[in-house]
Amino acid sequence: MEMEVLMAHVALVTGGITGIGAAVSLALKSAGHTVVATYPASEEATAAAFRRETGLATAAWDVADFVACAEGIAQVTAKHGPVDILVNNAGITRDAMLHKMTQEQWRQVIDVDLGGCFNMCRAVIESMRERRFGRIINISSVNGLSGQAGQTNYAAAKAGLIGFTKALALEGASRNITVNAVAPGYTKTTMVEAVPAPILQTIVDGIPAKRLALPEEIARAVVFLAADEAGFITGETLSVNGGKYMQ
Repeated sequence: MEMEVLMAHVALVTGGITGIGAAVSLALKSAGHTVVATYPASEEATAAAFRRETGLATAAWDVADFVACAEGIAQVTAKHGPVDILVNNAGITRDAMLHKMTQEQWRQVIDVDLGGCFNMCRAVIESMRERRFGRIINISSVNGLSGQAGQTNYAAAKAGLIGFTKALALEGASRNITVNAVAPGYTKTTMVEAVPAPILQTIVDGIPAKRLALPEEIARAVVFLAADEAGFITGETLSVNGGKYMQ
């Protein structure tokens, strides 16, 4: 049963043109919201195709750049209105065992996956507090909960998102601003499907549901948390992982 939207809102999804982000953008549109999907400038060709196929608005900036985020939110607000729903989905991986990981590999992942969340939230939180409404959903990961060899940078960033979520939830609760996290398991995206077949099969074998998640299944969790009726849910982490890891 689809959750009814009591009021249409302006929603912004970072990394919103591919994979889980694209599914979230489309699901929020289907729920009746005005959606803007962000992407890095290097993905302009992909963004152009996304705009043609979906009709959704897009905007290009680097979420790791504090000033660019502030300027981007100002432009979105001027064109579409203040952001009511923020989905921090943008993320990258730079996998390596720690004894081989470079400082650059560490810094890139922390700056995008965790720093990007700070930059985006900082750019919208004052307006949300003034208007006494907001929905912030941070996309974490099963590996931020369970850990994963070769991903100390990614696991640290995704675990950091959960602590960030809980702290900001406490700050926003009295202003009708909810802050929650969604922790997807392994999902059927281009990135995951690029994993060599034997390794991917081992991953699937380790999932009790015996399959990868569909991006749309992750998106449904986001739409649920973004809904007006979800106003009493805050500071939570909703795992969508097929039983891979249970908190």
